[in-house]
Amino acid sequence: MSATASSSQPASPSPSPLHAVVADDFMAVNRTIIEQLASKIPLVETIGQYIIESGGKRLRPLLVLLAARSLGYDQDKHITLATLIEFMHTSTLLHDDVVDESHMRRGKKTANEAWGNAPSVLVGDFLYSRSFQMMVNVGSMRIMSILSSATCVIAEGEVQQLTNVGNPNISEAEYFETIQGKTAMLFEAASHSGAVLADATPEQESALQHYGRYLGLAFQLIDDLLDYQGDATTMGKNVGDDLAEGKPTLPLIHAMANGTPEQAKLIRQAIRQGGLDQLDAVLDIVNATGALEYTRARAEEMATKALEQLAIIPSSPYRDSMAELAHLAVDRKA
Repeated sequence: MSATASSSQPASPSPSPLHAVVADDFMAVNRTIIEQLASKIPLVETIGQYIIESGGKRLRPLLVLLAARSLGYDQDKHITLATLIEFMHTSTLLHDDVVDESHMRRGKKTANEAWGNAPSVLVGDFLYSRSFQMMVNVGSMRIMSILSSATCVIAEGEVQQLTNVGNPNISEAEYFETIQGKTAMLFEAASHSGAVLADATPEQESALQHYGRYLGLAFQLIDDLLDYQGDATTMGKNVGDDLAEGKPTLPLIHAMANGTPEQAKLIRQAIRQGGLDQLDAVLDIVNATGALEYTRARAEEMATKALEQLAIIPSSPYRDSMAELAHLAVDRKA
């Protein structure tokens, strides 16, 4: 391994009870991330480490660890599985930032801003490919089937989101279909594959699969709410970024459906044009129509459904942490 990748470990998430119950596993995941970033091409390691150190919560690998441990898994392949899930996620971030022409993520320059689009895309490809190498090492055809199918759904979700840009005619059902693909699918694959690794019963496997799905939906709904409520300091991105990109998210969909014809017309124009020229007027409409409250209510609905899935999982600190994750999904500010 070159000095670039071995000089430091990827930054761990801020300590919390959620991570504490799998603290040793999480340290092992960090070590495996470093090992798997190794490349004879220094730029691969530089960009890979940059994005992995950028301060994310690492919720998807955490889901793998918690799901497997909650069902009594006591071997070590969950470390490889959690790491490859993080690599899959990181590769999508690199690609997404290029597609969205993003300049900031989690309060730092995006990789494409720092190194350019081509290196970001290619390093994303490397991380994706490395994740499939690790998938083979896990040695489970069931898990390989789950994750390979998930990658197709995620890619379709990203394309669907791209085709939705600038289109104010997206329905709420179409919006949920999009976020199920682009966000919730990897949450679902993480908890589902962790359950399979632990030889879950069919009922437990289904419960943890759906737990991840509902958790991912709740997280994305709050992300979309915060785009009209948060600030750059806490979120690491600017208020109105989704509007600037012409993305018809749930707050705007609800506002158009429940505002006056004039208000709906203004939002439709803002989505078609992109940019932030009408941000203040859009924010006024979003607030006046209760769109943020509605979006939060839908997120809470998804979190409640996630919690319901845990009833079949044996009581343990791991299950408690999964329950706390569902609460965190809707209570967070960033």
